[in-house]
Amino acid sequence: MKVVVVTGCAVGIAHTYMAAEAMDKAARKLNIEVSIETQGSVGIEDEASPSAIEEADFIIIASDVGIEKPERFEGKIVYNGIPADAIKNAAELYNEAIQFYQEQISTSE
Repeated sequence: MKVVVVTGCAVGIAHTYMAAEAMDKAARKLNIEVSIETQGSVGIEDEASPSAIEEADFIIIASDVGIEKPERFEGKIVYNGIPADAIKNAAELYNEAIQFYQEQISTSE
């Protein structure tokens, strides 16, 4: 499974990066190939490439603020969460997103 994760928080400092780190660790444990983009106080870092977005099964946005360049994800299944959920239990956030993804693809068939 391939996923793009975007993290961001209102202040754009600690929680943005803590959420990104938690999502990265959980992805490795769950055997998920992940591309993680942060949108902190310095703007977009590690921007998801067009190919990563295209190849992703779905997108997780873990942000409590609007993200920059959301149009890149048009046509993709997007699951929205918040950084606190990613920090507290990233594996559960992935599982919720996977369930959402499966529901979306089953209703589109």
